Amino acid sequence: MMKDPICGMMVDEKKTSLKSEHEGQTFYFCSASCKRKFDSDPHRYGHLRA
Repeated sequence: MMKDPICGMMVDEKKTSLKSEHEGQTFYFCSASCKRKFDSDPHRYGHLRA
């Protein structure tokens, strides 16, 4: 399980198709809206990985 960097919800990375790459890391999202928010400014959220 990975934490959605936008809302903090735990996401099963094996089941979701909502993911983005940033600086060599993969981020997973609970919803399309969280993914869009991340994609609009990945540098802002890409460093919040837990």
